[in-house]
Amino acid sequence: MTTPEFDLLIKNVRVVRPQGNVVFDADIAVRGGRIAKVAPAIDALRAKAVHDGRGRLAFPGVVDAHMHSGIYSPLAEDAVSESKAAAMGGVTSSLNYFRTGQYYLNKGGPYRKFFPEVLRISRDRFYVDYGYHLAPMDRKHIEEIPMLIEKHGVSSFKIFMFYGSHGLHGASDTQRDFLMIGDDERYDLAHFEFVMRGVQAAREAMPDKARQISLSLHCETAEIMTAYTKIVEKDRSLKGLAAYSASRPQHSEGLAVFIASYLAHETALPNINLLHLSSKKAVQAALMMADVFPHIDFRREVTIGHLMLDITSKAAELAKVNPPIRPREDVEFLWEALLAGELDWVVSDHACCRQEMKIPKHYFGNIWMAKSGFGGTEYLLPALISEGTRRGMGYNQMARVTSWNPAQRYGLNHKGDIAEGFDADIALVDPAHSWTIAAAGSPSTQGYTPFEGLELSARVDTTFLRGMKIWDDGQLIGKPRGQYLHRPTA
Repeated sequence: MTTPEFDLLIKNVRVVRPQGNVVFDADIAVRGGRIAKVAPAIDALRAKAVHDGRGRLAFPGVVDAHMHSGIYSPLAEDAVSESKAAAMGGVTSSLNYFRTGQYYLNKGGPYRKFFPEVLRISRDRFYVDYGYHLAPMDRKHIEEIPMLIEKHGVSSFKIFMFYGSHGLHGASDTQRDFLMIGDDERYDLAHFEFVMRGVQAAREAMPDKARQISLSLHCETAEIMTAYTKIVEKDRSLKGLAAYSASRPQHSEGLAVFIASYLAHETALPNINLLHLSSKKAVQAALMMADVFPHIDFRREVTIGHLMLDITSKAAELAKVNPPIRPREDVEFLWEALLAGELDWVVSDHACCRQEMKIPKHYFGNIWMAKSGFGGTEYLLPALISEGTRRGMGYNQMARVTSWNPAQRYGLNHKGDIAEGFDADIALVDPAHSWTIAAAGSPSTQGYTPFEGLELSARVDTTFLRGMKIWDDGQLIGKPRGQYLHRPTA
C-alpha cells in the first residue's frame, strides 16, 4: 500500500480566488500546511484525511488587517478569546495595532523592551496566525524602526493623528499622561513628519523589503473635533450616535487626509494606508490626494461596521467607535466606493470592550461616557458576503478586499489566495444559510454586539489554518496553534 501524498483533501468545493471573475468547482489538496494542488476530481486515496466541502464556497482565509487585541482586557486573555471569534468568521490572519501608553500593557518606554513582552504574552495563545503593527509614540521609537523590521518582522507602523490633543473617547486635557511620553516630547504634526521620515529611511536601507513596509494613519483632526464636541454637547437636539458623529465631523477626517497626504509627499514616503474611512468627505479627500500625488501609493480601508451600521442603529452607545458610525448617506457612498474598487480592503477594527467597561449601567444612554470601539471580526466575512451579494458585489472582489489586498500590502506573501504554494488558509462558506446575529453565539468575551439582530444570508461553516481545522459547524477545534507572522514573509 502506497503512502498518501497529501495530508488533507478538501473535496467538492467552489473555489473563490481573488483574481478574475469566476468561481470554479475543484478539490484542494494540502501538504505540509501549504496548498499542493487545486484541481477537479482528485482521488481521495491520495490523502490521509478527507473533508467533504458539500459544494461550499472556498474563500482564502480572511486577513483581518485591523484588530486591537489587548486594548481593553489583558492581552493574555484577549489573544485567546478574540482569536476564537476570528476563527468563527473565517479569519486566519490577525494583524493587531499596538502601542505604548495607557491601555494595552499600560507602559511607556522603548520597544526593544516593550515588544518582546508582547510577543512572550502572545505565544501559544492565538487560534489564528497573528502579527502586529506598531505606533512610534516618541523619538526613541522612530530610531527603533529599523530594528523592529529586521529583528521582529514588524513592517507596518501607525500614526493616531488626533492623540496629541484629543482623547480616545472624547475631549481630553491629559493627553501626555495617556500617551506616557516624556516632558520634552510632543505628539504633533512635526512628530508625524519625523515618523514618516523614519519609515522612509528604513525603506531606503532595506530595498528588498521596501515594497511591503508601510505607514497607516487614523485620520481625524483633534482641533476640529475638540471644538465641535463643545458645540454638540450643548445641542439638545442631537443624541446618541448622531451626536457623536456630529462631534467628530466628516470634514475633520477629510482635513486629516489632506495633511497626511502632503506630509507623505514632503517626506517621499510612498506607502500610505488611510485607515477606516467612514464618510463621503473622507473618501473624496483620499481620492483627490491620489490624483494630486500620483507617486504616492495610497491604500484606502473601510470597516464592516461602517458598511453595516448607521446613526439610527438600535445599538446606540454600544456602537460608539472612532471614526464614528455615520448617517446613511455616508454608508451608501462607502458601498459605492467599495463596489467601484476605490476602497482596497475591508476589516473589522475589532476591539473587544466588555459591556461593564463600554458603558456602566448608570450611564446608559449617555454617548459621551461610553468607551470607543467594539468587536466584530467574527461577522466580517459573512456580513460582507450577505450585504455585498445583495448589492451585486462578486465573490472574487470579496476575496480581494478581505484577503489578497491586505496580505500583499502587509507582507504576508504566503496568504490571501487559494493556489499552489500558499498557506492552506481556507474558509468554507455556505452562501445560502440565513441566520441572525446574536452575541450569545460568539466566542468573544464582549457579551454584546452592535450587530445584534442583523439577518445574514451567509455563514462560515469551516475554517482551516495551514490545513488544520480550527472551526467547524459552530465549534472551535483543538488548541491555539497560531504562529507569529514575521513580515515580510519570504
